[in-house]
Amino acid sequence: TMTPRHCRGLSTPQGSELSFNLGGIFPPLATPFSPTQEVDYGQLEGNLRRYARIPFRGLVALGSNGEYPYLASRERVEVVSCVRRALPRDRLLLAGSGCESTQATIELTVSMAEAGADVALVVTPCYYRGAMTTAALIHHYTEVGDASPIPVVLYSVPANTGLDLPMEAVITLAQHPNIIGIKDSGGDITRMGLMVHKTRQEDFQVLAGSAGFLLASYTVGASGGVCALANVLAGQWQEARDLQHRLIEPNTAVTRRFGIPGLKKAMEWFGYYGGPCRAPLAPLSPAQVEELRSTFSANGWL
Repeated sequence: TMTPRHCRGLSTPQGSELSFNLGGIFPPLATPFSPTQEVDYGQLEGNLRRYARIPFRGLVALGSNGEYPYLASRERVEVVSCVRRALPRDRLLLAGSGCESTQATIELTVSMAEAGADVALVVTPCYYRGAMTTAALIHHYTEVGDASPIPVVLYSVPANTGLDLPMEAVITLAQHPNIIGIKDSGGDITRMGLMVHKTRQEDFQVLAGSAGFLLASYTVGASGGVCALANVLAGQWQEARDLQHRLIEPNTAVTRRFGIPGLKKAMEWFGYYGGPCRAPLAPLSPAQVEELRSTFSANGWL
Protein backbone atom coordinates (compact mmCIF):
# COMPACT_ATOMS: atom_id res chain seq x y z
CA THR A 1 0.00 0.00 0.00
CA MET A 2 1.12 3.53 -0.61
CA THR A 3 1.99 5.63 2.40
CA PRO A 4 -0.03 8.85 2.75
CA ARG A 5 2.89 10.99 1.60
CA HIS A 6 2.52 9.73 -1.97
CA CYS A 7 -1.11 10.76 -2.24
CA ARG A 8 -0.13 14.35 -2.82
CA GLY A 9 3.23 14.12 -4.53
CA LEU A 10 2.62 17.54 -6.04
CA SER A 11 6.15 18.84 -5.95
CA THR A 12 8.28 15.78 -6.40
CA PRO A 13 8.07 13.20 -9.19
CA GLN A 14 7.25 9.64 -8.13
CA GLY A 15 10.21 7.43 -7.43
CA SER A 16 12.52 10.26 -6.45
CA GLU A 17 14.88 9.34 -3.64
CA LEU A 18 13.33 11.67 -1.05
CA SER A 19 9.56 11.46 -1.14
CA PHE A 20 9.49 15.13 -0.26
CA ASN A 21 12.66 17.14 -0.71
CA LEU A 22 12.84 19.82 1.97
CA GLY A 23 16.18 21.18 0.73
CA GLY A 24 16.17 24.97 0.64
CA ILE A 25 14.86 27.99 2.49
CA PHE A 26 11.33 28.35 3.86
CA PRO A 27 10.48 31.85 5.12
CA PRO A 28 8.10 31.71 8.08
CA LEU A 29 5.14 33.96 7.28
CA ALA A 30 3.92 36.58 9.71
CA THR A 31 0.13 36.73 9.96
CA PRO A 32 -0.96 40.26 9.02
CA PHE A 33 -3.64 41.90 11.15
CA SER A 34 -5.75 44.96 10.44
CA PRO A 35 -5.67 47.91 12.89
CA THR A 36 -8.56 46.18 14.73
CA GLN A 37 -6.46 42.98 14.97
CA GLU A 38 -8.54 40.93 12.51
CA VAL A 39 -6.60 38.73 10.07
CA ASP A 40 -5.96 40.88 6.97
CA TYR A 41 -6.14 38.44 4.05
CA GLY A 42 -5.59 41.21 1.46
CA GLN A 43 -2.26 42.20 3.03
CA LEU A 44 -1.33 38.53 3.32
CA GLU A 45 -1.85 38.15 -0.44
CA GLY A 46 0.20 41.29 -1.04
CA ASN A 47 3.13 39.90 0.97
CA LEU A 48 2.82 36.58 -0.88
CA ARG A 49 3.09 38.32 -4.26
CA ARG A 50 6.44 39.72 -3.16
CA TYR A 51 7.62 36.34 -1.84
CA ALA A 52 6.68 34.70 -5.15
CA ARG A 53 9.43 36.69 -6.91
CA ILE A 54 12.12 35.16 -4.69
CA PRO A 55 13.25 31.58 -5.46
CA PHE A 56 12.39 30.04 -2.10
CA ARG A 57 11.69 26.33 -1.83
CA GLY A 58 8.41 27.09 -0.11
CA LEU A 59 6.86 28.87 2.85
CA VAL A 60 5.87 28.10 6.43
CA ALA A 61 2.45 29.33 7.46
CA LEU A 62 1.61 29.43 11.17
CA GLY A 63 5.02 28.71 12.61
CA SER A 64 6.00 30.69 15.71
CA ASN A 65 6.25 33.88 13.64
CA GLY A 66 2.63 33.40 12.53
CA GLU A 67 1.20 34.10 16.01
CA TYR A 68 -0.63 30.78 15.72
CA PRO A 69 -1.52 30.48 19.44
CA TYR A 70 -3.57 33.67 19.07
CA LEU A 71 -5.58 32.39 16.10
CA ALA A 72 -8.81 30.41 16.27
CA SER A 73 -8.73 27.03 14.47
CA ARG A 74 -10.97 28.35 11.67
CA GLU A 75 -8.59 31.31 11.20
CA ARG A 76 -5.62 28.96 11.02
CA VAL A 77 -7.31 26.93 8.27
CA GLU A 78 -8.39 30.08 6.41
CA VAL A 79 -4.83 31.47 6.47
CA VAL A 80 -3.55 28.23 4.93
CA SER A 81 -6.26 28.33 2.22
CA CYS A 82 -5.35 31.91 1.40
CA VAL A 83 -1.61 31.14 1.22
CA ARG A 84 -2.19 28.09 -0.97
CA ARG A 85 -4.32 30.07 -3.42
CA ALA A 86 -1.67 32.81 -3.70
CA LEU A 87 1.42 30.56 -3.74
CA PRO A 88 2.83 29.21 -7.02
CA ARG A 89 1.99 25.50 -7.32
CA ASP A 90 5.65 24.42 -7.41
CA ARG A 91 6.32 25.91 -3.96
CA LEU A 92 5.88 23.73 -0.90
CA LEU A 93 3.52 24.93 1.79
CA LEU A 94 4.37 23.80 5.33
CA ALA A 95 1.51 24.57 7.72
CA GLY A 96 1.62 24.63 11.52
CA SER A 97 -1.10 22.30 12.76
CA GLY A 98 0.14 21.51 16.26
CA CYS A 99 -2.30 21.78 19.18
CA GLU A 100 -2.02 20.71 22.80
CA SER A 101 -4.07 17.51 22.49
CA THR A 102 -3.37 14.70 20.06
CA GLN A 103 -7.02 14.67 19.01
CA ALA A 104 -7.13 18.40 18.19
CA THR A 105 -3.80 18.13 16.34
CA ILE A 106 -5.13 15.31 14.15
CA GLU A 107 -8.33 17.23 13.37
CA LEU A 108 -6.45 20.40 12.45
CA THR A 109 -3.86 18.47 10.41
CA VAL A 110 -6.63 16.89 8.32
CA SER A 111 -8.20 20.34 7.80
CA MET A 112 -4.81 21.79 6.78
CA ALA A 113 -4.39 19.03 4.21
CA GLU A 114 -7.84 19.80 2.80
CA ALA A 115 -6.93 23.52 2.70
CA GLY A 116 -3.94 22.70 0.48
CA ALA A 117 -0.96 22.29 2.82
CA ASP A 118 1.74 19.96 1.44
CA VAL A 119 3.32 19.21 4.82
CA ALA A 120 2.11 19.54 8.42
CA LEU A 121 4.52 21.21 10.84
CA VAL A 122 3.65 19.91 14.31
CA VAL A 123 4.98 21.72 17.36
CA THR A 124 5.58 19.84 20.61
CA PRO A 125 2.62 20.05 23.02
CA CYS A 126 4.03 21.77 26.10
CA TYR A 127 1.42 23.09 28.53
CA TYR A 128 1.78 20.01 30.78
CA ARG A 129 5.51 20.05 30.27
CA GLY A 130 6.35 17.70 33.12
CA ALA A 131 4.21 14.98 31.54
CA MET A 132 5.76 15.34 28.08
CA THR A 133 8.10 12.39 28.47
CA THR A 134 9.89 10.76 25.54
CA ALA A 135 7.23 8.03 25.52
CA ALA A 136 4.32 10.52 25.58
CA LEU A 137 5.81 12.54 22.72
CA ILE A 138 6.53 9.42 20.64
CA HIS A 139 2.93 8.33 21.16
CA HIS A 140 1.56 11.78 20.23
CA TYR A 141 3.55 12.08 17.01
CA THR A 142 2.98 8.46 16.00
CA GLU A 143 -0.79 8.96 16.24
CA VAL A 144 -0.56 12.21 14.25
CA GLY A 145 1.73 10.60 11.65
CA ASP A 146 -0.65 7.64 11.27
CA ALA A 147 -3.71 9.86 10.81
CA SER A 148 -2.25 12.65 8.69
CA PRO A 149 -3.05 12.59 4.96
CA ILE A 150 0.13 14.65 4.33
CA PRO A 151 3.73 14.19 5.52
CA VAL A 152 4.58 15.46 9.01
CA VAL A 153 7.57 17.54 10.10
CA LEU A 154 8.37 17.60 13.83
CA TYR A 155 8.87 21.07 15.31
CA SER A 156 11.04 21.74 18.37
CA VAL A 157 11.16 25.37 19.54
CA PRO A 158 12.39 25.32 23.16
CA ALA A 159 12.58 29.12 23.43
CA ASN A 160 8.77 29.21 23.23
CA THR A 161 7.74 25.85 24.66
CA GLY A 162 10.42 25.25 27.29
CA LEU A 163 10.67 21.76 25.79
CA ASP A 164 13.40 20.25 23.63
CA LEU A 165 12.07 17.25 21.69
CA PRO A 166 14.32 14.48 23.10
CA MET A 167 16.88 12.99 20.71
CA GLU A 168 15.56 9.46 21.41
CA ALA A 169 12.08 10.56 20.35
CA VAL A 170 13.41 12.10 17.12
CA ILE A 171 15.38 8.95 16.24
CA THR A 172 12.36 6.71 16.90
CA LEU A 173 9.93 8.95 15.02
CA ALA A 174 12.26 9.24 12.02
CA GLN A 175 11.42 5.60 11.30
CA HIS A 176 7.74 6.46 10.79
CA PRO A 177 6.96 6.39 7.05
CA ASN A 178 4.91 9.61 7.22
CA ILE A 179 7.30 11.65 9.41
CA ILE A 180 9.80 13.19 7.01
CA GLY A 181 11.82 15.64 9.06
CA ILE A 182 12.26 18.09 11.91
CA LYS A 183 12.48 21.83 12.17
CA ASP A 184 14.84 22.40 15.09
CA SER A 185 14.95 25.94 16.45
CA GLY A 186 17.11 25.14 19.45
CA GLY A 187 20.35 26.20 17.76
CA ASP A 188 22.44 23.37 19.25
CA ILE A 189 24.68 22.40 16.34
CA THR A 190 26.04 19.28 18.02
CA ARG A 191 22.46 18.05 18.48
CA MET A 192 21.61 18.80 14.85
CA GLY A 193 24.68 16.98 13.56
CA LEU A 194 23.88 13.98 15.74
CA MET A 195 20.28 14.00 14.48
CA VAL A 196 21.45 13.93 10.85
CA HIS A 197 23.87 11.12 11.70
CA LYS A 198 21.44 8.99 13.73
CA THR A 199 18.65 9.23 11.13
CA ARG A 200 20.82 8.72 8.04
CA GLN A 201 19.19 5.34 7.29
CA GLU A 202 15.77 7.00 7.19
CA ASP A 203 14.02 9.26 4.69
CA PHE A 204 14.37 12.12 7.20
CA GLN A 205 15.57 15.70 6.80
CA VAL A 206 16.72 18.24 9.36
CA LEU A 207 15.85 21.93 8.94
CA ALA A 208 17.54 24.74 10.87
CA GLY A 209 14.88 26.79 12.60
CA SER A 210 16.68 30.14 12.43
CA ALA A 211 19.06 32.15 10.24
CA GLY A 212 21.48 32.66 13.13
CA PHE A 213 22.89 29.13 12.80
CA LEU A 214 21.94 28.30 9.20
CA LEU A 215 25.45 28.02 7.78
CA ALA A 216 26.67 25.87 10.67
CA SER A 217 23.62 23.61 10.17
CA TYR A 218 24.47 23.09 6.52
CA THR A 219 27.98 22.03 7.46
CA VAL A 220 26.62 19.23 9.70
CA GLY A 221 24.21 17.98 7.03
CA ALA A 222 20.97 19.92 7.48
CA SER A 223 18.78 20.06 4.36
CA GLY A 224 17.73 23.66 4.67
CA GLY A 225 16.26 26.26 6.95
CA VAL A 226 13.16 28.09 8.00
CA CYS A 227 14.36 31.67 8.06
CA ALA A 228 13.35 34.82 6.24
CA LEU A 229 16.88 36.19 6.26
CA ALA A 230 19.20 33.78 4.55
CA ASN A 231 20.53 32.60 1.23
CA VAL A 232 23.49 30.24 1.09
CA LEU A 233 25.06 29.56 -2.29
CA ALA A 234 26.74 26.17 -2.50
CA GLY A 235 30.48 26.40 -2.73
CA GLN A 236 30.69 30.11 -2.00
CA TRP A 237 31.72 29.62 1.58
CA GLN A 238 33.53 32.93 2.03
CA GLU A 239 30.52 34.97 0.90
CA ALA A 240 28.23 32.66 2.83
CA ARG A 241 30.29 33.15 5.97
CA ASP A 242 30.34 36.93 5.60
CA LEU A 243 26.59 36.88 5.00
CA GLN A 244 26.06 34.62 8.01
CA HIS A 245 27.99 37.07 10.20
CA ARG A 246 25.88 39.98 8.95
CA LEU A 247 22.69 37.99 9.64
CA ILE A 248 23.36 37.10 13.28
CA GLU A 249 22.51 40.44 14.93
CA PRO A 250 19.42 41.28 12.81
CA ASN A 251 18.24 37.71 13.28
CA THR A 252 18.60 37.93 17.06
CA ALA A 253 16.78 41.28 16.95
CA VAL A 254 13.69 39.83 15.23
CA THR A 255 13.68 36.63 17.31
CA ARG A 256 14.92 36.68 20.91
CA ARG A 257 15.36 40.43 21.38
CA PHE A 258 12.22 42.08 19.96
CA GLY A 259 10.26 39.05 18.81
CA ILE A 260 7.36 39.24 16.37
CA PRO A 261 6.63 42.98 16.91
CA GLY A 262 10.24 43.55 15.83
CA LEU A 263 9.88 41.22 12.84
CA LYS A 264 6.74 43.01 11.69
CA LYS A 265 8.35 46.44 12.07
CA ALA A 266 11.41 45.34 10.07
CA MET A 267 9.18 43.88 7.33
CA GLU A 268 7.85 47.38 6.65
CA TRP A 269 11.37 48.70 5.93
CA PHE A 270 11.73 46.08 3.19
CA GLY A 271 8.42 46.75 1.45
CA TYR A 272 6.22 44.14 3.11
CA TYR A 273 3.12 44.72 5.23
CA GLY A 274 3.97 44.17 8.90
CA GLY A 275 1.28 45.94 10.88
CA PRO A 276 0.22 45.24 14.45
CA CYS A 277 0.39 41.99 16.40
CA ARG A 278 -2.56 40.51 18.27
CA ALA A 279 -2.69 41.49 21.93
CA PRO A 280 -1.16 40.70 24.36
CA LEU A 281 1.89 41.12 22.08
CA ALA A 282 2.67 44.85 22.40
CA PRO A 283 4.16 47.11 19.72
CA LEU A 284 7.77 48.31 20.08
CA SER A 285 8.47 51.61 21.80
CA PRO A 286 10.09 54.37 19.69
CA ALA A 287 13.42 53.66 21.43
CA GLN A 288 13.17 49.97 20.57
CA VAL A 289 12.34 50.83 16.94
CA GLU A 290 15.48 53.01 16.85
CA GLU A 291 17.60 50.19 18.27
CA LEU A 292 16.14 47.67 15.81
CA ARG A 293 16.78 50.01 12.90
CA SER A 294 20.40 50.59 13.89
CA THR A 295 20.94 46.80 14.15
CA PHE A 296 19.92 46.45 10.51
CA SER A 297 21.89 49.48 9.28
CA ALA A 298 25.06 48.60 11.22
CA ASN A 299 25.09 45.25 9.40
CA GLY A 300 24.59 46.90 6.01
CA TRP A 301 20.95 45.91 5.38
CA LEU A 302 19.40 49.39 5.46
